[in-house]
Amino acid sequence: MRLCQTLFDLNHPNMKIVTILGARPQFIKAAVVSRALSQHNDIQEVIIHTGQHFDRNMSQLFFEEMGLREPDYNLGIHGLPHAALTGRMMERIEEVLMAEKPDRVLVYGDTDSTLAGALTAKKLHIPVAHVEAGLRSFNEAMPEEVNRVLTDRLSDLLFCPTELAVRQLEAEGRKTAGVQIVMSGDVMKDAARIFSPLMRAPATPLPDRYVLCTLHRAENVDNPQILKQMLYALELTCQTIPTVCPLHPHTRKSLEAIGYPIDHTPIRFIEPVGYLEMLYLLNHSTLVMTDSGGLQKEAYYMRKYCITLRNETEWTELAGCGYNHIVGTEPMNILQTVQNLLDVPPVFPFELYGDGHAAEVIAETLGGKR
Repeated sequence: MRLCQTLFDLNHPNMKIVTILGARPQFIKAAVVSRALSQHNDIQEVIIHTGQHFDRNMSQLFFEEMGLREPDYNLGIHGLPHAALTGRMMERIEEVLMAEKPDRVLVYGDTDSTLAGALTAKKLHIPVAHVEAGLRSFNEAMPEEVNRVLTDRLSDLLFCPTELAVRQLEAEGRKTAGVQIVMSGDVMKDAARIFSPLMRAPATPLPDRYVLCTLHRAENVDNPQILKQMLYALELTCQTIPTVCPLHPHTRKSLEAIGYPIDHTPIRFIEPVGYLEMLYLLNHSTLVMTDSGGLQKEAYYMRKYCITLRNETEWTELAGCGYNHIVGTEPMNILQTVQNLLDVPPVFPFELYGDGHAAEVIAETLGGKR
């Protein structure tokens, strides 16, 4: 349902953009882009929250602490299998787009909300802009890879975080297809620049040195055998250095399903945290382990080495420069990499993702100023 009605002055905006969000990383990205869009009086932004992430610590908290205004529409769709989730989102998004009649739809990243928004807009002949375009892990067993590839194919305006992403899209023929490809830089770098001065400690006491770990990918937490391997690896790591793990709601359900004693383990599980607390955890950590895509870059921005608990990454330049180590899920590989990296000096001489002003590039392009 519509939560608020935008008031117009006598000078109506020249362009209406509908932004579609659904998951934690998208709220962070949208916070900086929406801030930049608000500087353009000729652009009206309407925000749809699909509801894909609905828990307060995964959703509402990000709106509150990052100054992202309340969504105009909250569809409340969550907790369904991929196909049903995407289909239900498309049905509701179509209703909104037909009512709002935007000039363009703006989507972020690689979630089911991203694909639902892009596909619905395309069927209604509304141009689509994709922020974080051109990334590839080349593992089509990952739902995220399918979502990002299809979204790039559906979009006519592609904002790339890296030159490598630009080259990937060119290799796929998107430039020759008449699609506009823009090297914007990474909006997550903007977020780190803007919000780092506001970082705050979580309520949970922290050890002096610790590894920060996050787990949520379906291929890791939905497979009991792999999940048990990961837990064993974290328990081994705890024998060397404390391991702090904010617990994603989906991961909690998976742990409960296998009967893992969340409150009686050497792993320091804590409740999910907001972005400002995550920046604090990153900044004060010794090392990062994750299966997240976004946290790999956030670790880089905080000058921390990262161990990626997957067999591939879409952020290949981090691995190529030695900031990110792809280790898979084998416990001894994970432990050995942790031990190898603990005392490596943090040397980060390269800037891989632009100058921290990607949102301004995006806003100016959308507004026709570039």
